[in-house]
Amino acid sequence: MHPRVRIVCARLPGYGVLVTDTQMVDADFLALPLRQLSDSALQAAQAAGAEHADLRVHRLCSTSIRLRDALVQSDSYTAEIGFAVRVLVDGTWGFASHVELTPERAAETAREAVTVARTLRALAREQVTLADEPVYRDASWVSEYAIDPFEVPGKDKIALLTDYSRRLLDADGVDHVSASCLLVKEQTYYADSAGSSITQQRVRVHPEFEAIAIDRDGGFDSMRTLAPPVGRGWEYLLGTDPDGGGGGWVGWDWDDELSQIPVHLAEKLRA
Repeated sequence: MHPRVRIVCARLPGYGVLVTDTQMVDADFLALPLRQLSDSALQAAQAAGAEHADLRVHRLCSTSIRLRDALVQSDSYTAEIGFAVRVLVDGTWGFASHVELTPERAAETAREAVTVARTLRALAREQVTLADEPVYRDASWVSEYAIDPFEVPGKDKIALLTDYSRRLLDADGVDHVSASCLLVKEQTYYADSAGSSITQQRVRVHPEFEAIAIDRDGGFDSMRTLAPPVGRGWEYLLGTDPDGGGGGWVGWDWDDELSQIPVHLAEKLRA
């Protein structure tokens, strides 16, 4: 497995992280026994009679931060990892999975997948025929992002969300502000009996801010930001980079949107 090697770096002022034009698959994921798992699973599946077998090792890391009126309500991090084996036996798919990343467990899981396929064969109405596909050996792909959000210190993430929240709270007509940010990194290693082995890493972010206004009668209304979830990094939350010091990244125009939210909210209340 070979992660991307071309990399150009720039230090992002005030954030202590590197902005890069080409990211690499995280070293700690590549350090997992990926090759041993795939070799063990694929050999066991073929020995048990599978005409095709593939293995996926998948890790999902996520951070969720929530603020209410510029005060932190929750800041959580979760990581899930496991592997799955899929086999084709006499034109029927079989599947099994486990969370124990050992070659012995991988082989056992592969044999279990073959058993599942044979069990389901009597129920299959049609046989599966695989289309021809080129073999991709030691391939690697990383989604486009400039700043890995999981490399940004937690205090800096909270500081930025707090700053944006306070901007809204300081605006006329805004009584409360909710802020949330979901950060996700997905990593997958795939290998099959045809000889392909592929490593992928994806990063996505979803920030959201909501302003709430309460009228004289106790009723309320709200207006939230329109920034969509995207397959980008932390640069998406930083706005634009007019000086070029951050490697040329361009994020969402938060200055513009945060200034418009109170105006639109007031119009909504008057409607």
